[in-house]
Amino acid sequence: MTRAQHQAGTGPLRQKLFRVIFRSDTPAGMAFDVLLIAAILVSVTVVVLTTVQQVNMRHGRLLYFIEWAFTIAFTVEYAMRLYCVRRPLRYATSFYGIVDLLSILPTYLGLLFTGAGPMLVIRILRILRLFRVMHMADYVTDANILLEVLRTSWRKTLIFVYTVITLVVIFATLMHFIEGPEAGFTSIPMSMYWGIVTLTTVGYGDITPLTAPGKFIASIIMILGYGIIAVPMGIYFSEYTEASRRRKKKVECKSCGQKGHEPDARYCRTCGEELKGS
Repeated sequence: MTRAQHQAGTGPLRQKLFRVIFRSDTPAGMAFDVLLIAAILVSVTVVVLTTVQQVNMRHGRLLYFIEWAFTIAFTVEYAMRLYCVRRPLRYATSFYGIVDLLSILPTYLGLLFTGAGPMLVIRILRILRLFRVMHMADYVTDANILLEVLRTSWRKTLIFVYTVITLVVIFATLMHFIEGPEAGFTSIPMSMYWGIVTLTTVGYGDITPLTAPGKFIASIIMILGYGIIAVPMGIYFSEYTEASRRRKKKVECKSCGQKGHEPDARYCRTCGEELKGS
């Protein structure tokens, strides 16, 4: 089997489409990616403009047709991607495949549900292909490491969130009985809102304690807030260091970011791109 066949399956048409759609190291592939990125930016701009009342009232019909034109074009492009890859299901369930699907789905859902149109701004995620065009795949690798960190540290994060919620409930209850409705602490939920705003050091100032005990408790919460902010940073830094160490032992595709290939693998099992150093 030739390299092109391994990447795109059999058939000259599929191989040609694969080279244009998935490879940015050819003039045709580069032109396709640049055109795609420009179309994505224009499409997102159209979606944003539809939420501006004055623009939508004057040009709403035109924007509607433009959006459908982009959706049809992106749908055809998505179908072509599935057609020319060797394993369509693997691509469809990959990160880029899911993003491609989500970029067209809201328009069709809008036929059944109102208000789904603005969700099309998710198309901006497709600009991540710019990393591949500009040979910035290392940054995509770092992003994949961050996603792995979030996945492996969810238990520690859950414990941290539970601790924060417990502190908020306790302090909110105290403030409700100490300050009362006169200071704006009309209920425990309202006091919890104040506790979250204070603990995160946001401090909107719409609710403030008036009594000395209340101000003392508020000071304690503020000090705790600075210490609590550092906790998740420590968790994620530790997990990031460990994930980076593990990644050095894995072969990763620089084109689509698929990880976990065997050390002797020559091509990506998702997109068929030749693995670096193979």
